[in-house]
Amino acid sequence: MAIADASGGAGRTGAARATNPWLVAVVVAVAVFMEVLDTTIANVALRYISGGLAISSDEASWVVTTYLVSNAIALIASSFIAQRYGRKRFYLICLATFTIASVMCGLAWDLPSLLIFRMIQGFAGGGMVPVSQSILTDAFPPQKRGQAFAIFGVAVVVAPVIGPTLGGWLSDNLSWHWCFLINGPVGVFAFALVYFLVQESDEARKKREDLRKQGIRFDIVGFALIATFLGALELVLDRGQTEDWFGSTFIIVTTAICVAALLISIPWLLIKKNPVIDVTLLARRQFVSCMIVMLATGAILIATTQFVPQVLQENYGYTATWAGMALSPGGLVTMTMMFIVGQLTSIFQPKYLIAIGAGIIAFAMYDMTRLSPDLNFGFFVTSRLYLGLGLPLIFIPITAASYYGLKPSQTDQASALINAARNTGGSIGVSIASNVLAHREQWHQSRLVEHVVPSDPAYVSTLHNLQSFFVGHGSSTADAQSQAVGYIGQMVQQQASYLAYIDVFHVLAIISACAIPLALILKKIDLKAGGGPAH
Repeated sequence: MAIADASGGAGRTGAARATNPWLVAVVVAVAVFMEVLDTTIANVALRYISGGLAISSDEASWVVTTYLVSNAIALIASSFIAQRYGRKRFYLICLATFTIASVMCGLAWDLPSLLIFRMIQGFAGGGMVPVSQSILTDAFPPQKRGQAFAIFGVAVVVAPVIGPTLGGWLSDNLSWHWCFLINGPVGVFAFALVYFLVQESDEARKKREDLRKQGIRFDIVGFALIATFLGALELVLDRGQTEDWFGSTFIIVTTAICVAALLISIPWLLIKKNPVIDVTLLARRQFVSCMIVMLATGAILIATTQFVPQVLQENYGYTATWAGMALSPGGLVTMTMMFIVGQLTSIFQPKYLIAIGAGIIAFAMYDMTRLSPDLNFGFFVTSRLYLGLGLPLIFIPITAASYYGLKPSQTDQASALINAARNTGGSIGVSIASNVLAHREQWHQSRLVEHVVPSDPAYVSTLHNLQSFFVGHGSSTADAQSQAVGYIGQMVQQQASYLAYIDVFHVLAIISACAIPLALILKKIDLKAGGGPAH
């Protein structure tokens, strides 16, 4: 988008000259917020969906999986399609399709129909996020992009946090259908704003004409290979724990397909004249480092957004609404920090901001290892506040840094790859956390049960005290003994669960800490020029 310079200087290439770039940023952020919200809004509603459609909880979890898979696949195709047929046109088609699919998800009559509409929703949403970043890149000069990405970052980081809160409230007070129906009016409003306010850049139009004249076609083979790789990877990560990993034929076959697609795609992308993915991006240390850090950021964000409400509901008896409320204050801090960090990116090197952010997140995860049965609501709010401070220090600098040194023609693909990394990182984080939780809970329970034996004085004393307690409350001696043993069994399971969650947060703290050295190896940026590595 080409917007005339306020000082009367040369206009920026590619923005709508009559449109304020900040207004464009807000409009784009609204649409992206709606799309990213749907990555987590259904998480706390799964048990309601399970009951409403008369399906098992395992079947209901496919509602999340299908969205992630289709979303990741669409990210790869969005770059070329946006360039070939126009960013605005492609964006509006995606936005309209997403809105319609969302409404149909709310009106779904059975599981197959819900999964089909959810998949369409994911495909449409996958095309919106990377094109949004490209629109912002065109709308702002390099030195202002950090602030523009701050607005975009509010949508991408805060939306997954608000998702469980909003989804929990809608499910508790209305019905799970409204987790999807709510996108209807928001989508129509966003469509109207984008249609009237967003204009394509002159550079984008010129490139579209060049592609048309050159007769360059979409790399269908490359897309199919990458889509197969990402789709199979998402399925393995999301379904591995449920399917017992490599004890399942489904997981073995899916893994084989994933590996085969990756191995075949590498030579194809290297020899193809116009590949679906520009592999030269993956040869840049700066860009690859940003992708890896984004993987870790996605892992922390999505894993904590899913498992903090889960532990609150399972171990502390919170409702879905209150479990989501525990995350909301952190979202407000994140929103505030986004604008602050947007200013800091023009003053401090991104590598240092990212390292500080990773350190704060590592501390927040380590703080969560203090889990115990007597914790109150304030503990979880405070811990989430720490996370809210750290996430923007990673998200905004890493987004801005990934574009430095790239040609304008590479921004669409860079955006798609960075967002694919966030999506895939979220699946990896959830997969790791799920496995740690399942295996460590079994391990801790086995260790605790070793002490629940007649030869253990503590067990005998506890059993005797519990028997006396139940007898004192009217139970017979035989019933009191049975009740005491059952109560001790519940205590063992509960303690094993707490210890397993503590292990999960230890692992997430380690993942975050690993991002610190990755951040420090990033190249220094010429902050005055706003783009390209400093000489």
